[in-house]
Amino acid sequence: MAGRRLLMATAVVAAAAAVVAAAALEAINVTTVAFEEGYTPLFGFDNILRSADDRTVSLLLDRSTGSGFMSSSMYQHGFFSASIKLPSDYTAGVVVAFYTSNGDVIEKRHDELDFEFLGNIRGKPWRVQTNVYGNGSVSRGREERYLLPFDPTTEFHRYSILWTRAAIVFFVDDVPIREVRRTPAMTGDFPSKPMSIYATVWDASTWATSGGRYRVNYRYGPFVASFTDLALLGCRVGDPIGQMLSSAACAAAEDALLASDLAVMTLEKQQAMRRFREQNMVYSYCYDTLRYPAPFPECDVVESERRRFKGSGHLRLAFRRRRRTRPGSRPARPTRAADM
Repeated sequence: MAGRRLLMATAVVAAAAAVVAAAALEAINVTTVAFEEGYTPLFGFDNILRSADDRTVSLLLDRSTGSGFMSSSMYQHGFFSASIKLPSDYTAGVVVAFYTSNGDVIEKRHDELDFEFLGNIRGKPWRVQTNVYGNGSVSRGREERYLLPFDPTTEFHRYSILWTRAAIVFFVDDVPIREVRRTPAMTGDFPSKPMSIYATVWDASTWATSGGRYRVNYRYGPFVASFTDLALLGCRVGDPIGQMLSSAACAAAEDALLASDLAVMTLEKQQAMRRFREQNMVYSYCYDTLRYPAPFPECDVVESERRRFKGSGHLRLAFRRRRRTRPGSRPARPTRAADM
């Protein structure tokens, strides 16, 4: 009993330390835009609701269709951000996505950077996964999956993607949660072509929740995902449905972005990222030796982190129990990998 209490107390102290470290990071301040200034409807037009000031957009999924919007221009690198509030209650099979892609204009060699939010059955949390595709490398998925340290359905939280010629960084509430640094061995797998920015909500019943075991139940709909604080910081290089312009003019903007505080991975940012990953990551392709026996060139394997994962890349059961235990509570029941 004493050992269990000590374990619980240690977990609480670690969580508190992570909160303090995140609070110590400087907030990312970028100019936001109204919807009309940077975005255009993509599909499900009747399911796109815009606020009176045009700075908040709600996307609906109902029996008839999902919905989505995309940026009015393509960008050669940049910082792209949105504060998002996810649907609540029973959301199994629902996927909300905020991502960059050029798949609409370069089908077989497309690049993509993803935030995908995966719904769940009542009483279980949303999960978020990030992914990186370059030059059509969809057979080499670089997924990582996390449980969020907050309820993403009660208020807005900011999710951001930084993409430069040197690295890709994903942020949650201004805390970096994943960094992919470009290496020569990645070759075309590192996204390098201009991309548009997208936000969508759709029915992914076939795979999103427990491998398709739980499907979208429209009795709980419509499912509403709201987006605000839209930020588009990058060099515009063309129209998504027209001919792309030369990106040479973006060199100066790229240099400025690389030199900005956004792109500098300080010691404080590195420490905050390590803490987030230790407490919230439940799957990483870098540790999935069953699926990928040969390691990816960009994977920076951290031994203390690797020991927490099975050969399937999923978090070991003991660490899942530890993560969910709170003082005065019983240990959570074992959770299957498919549930995470």
